[in-house]
Amino acid sequence: MIQQIYPSVTHPFQFELNKDFHFAAAHYIPAEAAGQCAQMHGHTYYANITIAGNELDETGFLVNFSLIKKLIHDRFDHTLLNNDSQFDRHDASRFPTSEIIARTICNLVQEYLDTTANRPACIQVFLRETPSSYVIFRPKAGVSYEC
Repeated sequence: MIQQIYPSVTHPFQFELNKDFHFAAAHYIPAEAAGQCAQMHGHTYYANITIAGNELDETGFLVNFSLIKKLIHDRFDHTLLNNDSQFDRHDASRFPTSEIIARTICNLVQEYLDTTANRPACIQVFLRETPSSYVIFRPKAGVSYEC
């Protein structure tokens, strides 16, 4: 993986953890205006997830990052993202663009974090689609985002 420094998120939490991982997936954007991206093609996506909180779990971790990686990697690696239930070829707000993939990853991670006793927060997803393009998703406090 590329050694990368990610943009920092200002937050009030005591602890912040970041996890890098990658997954390979194909997608297409079902819209004529998407140009070349309207054709099915694949990427090796590089993701960095930032999780923050004030309380540690019973093992002294903010979160077990192997579970976070598994949550995303097992679901999306070596798949056609358009076939996943989180994406919809008839709803532009749910096309598998990098922006919507990042938002979806954040939502899936937060859904898991909400089940933990210490309830940390996913505060940033940095998703690199190509060597020269990436997106950052930061959820707004108090706003619920539908996948």
